[in-house]
Amino acid sequence: MDSDLIPKGVQRCSLGKFLLWISACGFVLAIGVYAMILCWLKGLNQTNMNDAYGFALWIWADLAIIALGGGAFFTGFLRYIIGIKELKNIINYAVLIGFICYSSALLILAIDIGQPLRGWFIFWHANVHSMLTEVAFCLTVYFAVLTIEYIPLVLENRKIDKIPFFHNLSHNMHEIMAVFAATGAFLSFFHQGSLGGVAGVLFGRPFGFREGILIWPWTFFLFTWSAAAVGPCFTILITKITEKVTRKKLVKDNVIELLAKISGWMLLTYIIAKLIDTYYWAFHTAPGMGLTLAQFYTSDPGSVYGYWILFLEVVIGGIVPALILVTKFGRTNKIALWIAITLACIGICTNRWVMVLQLLAMPVMTFQSWFTYFPSWQEIATTILPVAYGAILISISYRYLPIFPQERELNPIPGEEAEVETVEKEEKKELATGDLSPATETAT
Repeated sequence: MDSDLIPKGVQRCSLGKFLLWISACGFVLAIGVYAMILCWLKGLNQTNMNDAYGFALWIWADLAIIALGGGAFFTGFLRYIIGIKELKNIINYAVLIGFICYSSALLILAIDIGQPLRGWFIFWHANVHSMLTEVAFCLTVYFAVLTIEYIPLVLENRKIDKIPFFHNLSHNMHEIMAVFAATGAFLSFFHQGSLGGVAGVLFGRPFGFREGILIWPWTFFLFTWSAAAVGPCFTILITKITEKVTRKKLVKDNVIELLAKISGWMLLTYIIAKLIDTYYWAFHTAPGMGLTLAQFYTSDPGSVYGYWILFLEVVIGGIVPALILVTKFGRTNKIALWIAITLACIGICTNRWVMVLQLLAMPVMTFQSWFTYFPSWQEIATTILPVAYGAILISISYRYLPIFPQERELNPIPGEEAEVETVEKEEKKELATGDLSPATETAT
């Protein structure tokens, strides 16, 4: 039964090894679920959040996951709106990663509100003056879009595709996926931006407050920009990790290098804008509020709120990976590429960290000192929960769904070389005519 579900022409590990791996991930998942149930049954006193840290580890993880999941909307935008056909060979995985990231983000929010059964209050009793309301609406709708984009991939399972209804449904959904790609890009622009805008309008929190255009602070645009820049890096990173685990080449180098090049230039332009924003904030906005740059960072030895975190975010996690990715050597050298995409992901996570934790840690009254916070084990467990969930969904999808169109060509089974050559010729013909069938592409 298991072998009948595996895509034709590819090899997978034995069912025993697969179940052992799923069991290990499931154990971590179970710990996270237990911690989640504790938070729901006993309340948020299971956390170490307090009056100073109403937003803490969960919200940082939520913002970081959403930013890393930006590879789905931006890659879809490049593939369907801009028309870069080479990206069809990685678009399936970008959709899967985005689906995991956004479903995890919604799960974290369900834990954070404490009473998930009242989650519908967000929509029925919407606070139209809050950017978080817009975030909730866009997150939910975009997750629905990602679900619609993921469905054709599920329908192309070897067994399901044999059913005429599902085969035709998958084909028809492919025909209209450009509409969903455009919708996803539109929704992502606003919810990514509003997450940054929440920090940017807090004039009572001078670490995050920014000036801007009309009602939109600079952070609104920087958050969207950074997600579009680093999201593809995360897609490449997970692809490379998958290749290491499976010991297979799954995507051709030219596809990876193209996506890395686009991401590199996006990251370079973002980091330039970030440097300008930081300079203006430090030497114009802050002095206008009676503050100096030194007051935003503590000089205490070993402090997590020192100048080093600014250096980590802007230089190590921004300038360095950007300069690597915009050069041909950096994109083609395996070690340099690994370093660049890893540092870029660390940089964006650091940015979200300071916009949540450092924002709240800085004292705003003269009689206050820097606030400290360390998450409880329940917070840590529920933050790791999406990692285990993501590993399980990726493993199941990779085993039973045709995620990587180039896998058969890059990993031919002895005796099937002729069939692979035929598939390659058909793909070249489709590229020339622009007629992509469900067998060669799943939409985003």
